[in-house]
Amino acid sequence: MKATQSRQIPAEWEESAPLLPQTARDLPAGRHQFHKERLMAHIQQDIQGNESAMVAAPVRPKTRGFRLPRPAFTLPVMALTVAGAVVAGTALNGGGVRSGGVATGPALTTLVGATTTKGLPQLLDQVSTVAAEETHPTVKPGQYVYIESETADTFVKTVDNKSSLASYALHKRQIWQSADGTKGWLIDPTVNENSEGETLSLPDEQGNTPKAGVGHQSYDFLTQLTTDPDKLLKLIYKETKGQGNTPDQQAFSTIGDLLTESYPPADLYSALFKAAAKIPGVVLVNDAQDAIGRSGVAVARLDETSGEREEWIFDKKTHVFLGDRTVQVKKVFEYGVVVKPGTIRYTSAITKRAIVAGMKQTPAQNS
Repeated sequence: MKATQSRQIPAEWEESAPLLPQTARDLPAGRHQFHKERLMAHIQQDIQGNESAMVAAPVRPKTRGFRLPRPAFTLPVMALTVAGAVVAGTALNGGGVRSGGVATGPALTTLVGATTTKGLPQLLDQVSTVAAEETHPTVKPGQYVYIESETADTFVKTVDNKSSLASYALHKRQIWQSADGTKGWLIDPTVNENSEGETLSLPDEQGNTPKAGVGHQSYDFLTQLTTDPDKLLKLIYKETKGQGNTPDQQAFSTIGDLLTESYPPADLYSALFKAAAKIPGVVLVNDAQDAIGRSGVAVARLDETSGEREEWIFDKKTHVFLGDRTVQVKKVFEYGVVVKPGTIRYTSAITKRAIVAGMKQTPAQNS
């Protein structure tokens, strides 16, 4: 993992050459979209009893992106999130190695920061203002939105029928999406069996082409959304009805996903923060770190059912988005394993956003 950097290195938007000042901004779909079929197979292997070899069994992973290559599974509310994280200055040593060669080590932890509502309206107002001032180039036909991040996850692993929490080492995640959302590619060694990644293009393997929505967005869809915060929040509640543990938590998670692996136009990006300010239970965490150790302040909300707190992390001075993480705040038992407060379920740092000319093309190749 990377230690805390001495200088902020924000994410940036590029099209051939940098189009914007370096700004670390972001938004990871419905924050808890679920993993793919083969991970379900891993879970089944774990349930049936693993023979000598280690089986990593992520149960409710934090899978981001505009669509899943295979059907998603809705698992029990208290299923273990494959969300994890990295504590700055702590390396993941030892452990097993799964597909893609990503090492695993002990579950990572952090101090559970105190929360307050003092200063929250002002912060969200500042964040919204910064977002509105950003200039986003339009994604043209044939171009792709490219987002690169550093992520880590925590999951349950079983060795010789003994289960414990473990975390993946910090690793690079790359995702491409066409403007209409029908073409895409994902490279994430903890998700893809193939090191080259796999297609996210539609239709899926069952021949389905999901309709675009707030939980399954595309750039073209986002350009059509209202920028009125009240109407936007009402739409999010409507489209996510029945999802998540509570309507308020699901709305917060959905906005969080729209802040990460998507490309909202500047006016919509600003409106999302104003909408988030209207969700009950949203608080401020004065000290938080993203996956690569950048310190900031977080806008957060606690899911009372799962005991997990989702945190959106912003630079304290520039108010640009750095990344997000999910921290366990309440002690829970899952699959016979204790998940203690301070366990980082998932962490991410957005390191680059760009508009590129082709699928699987990086900004360096695009210049």
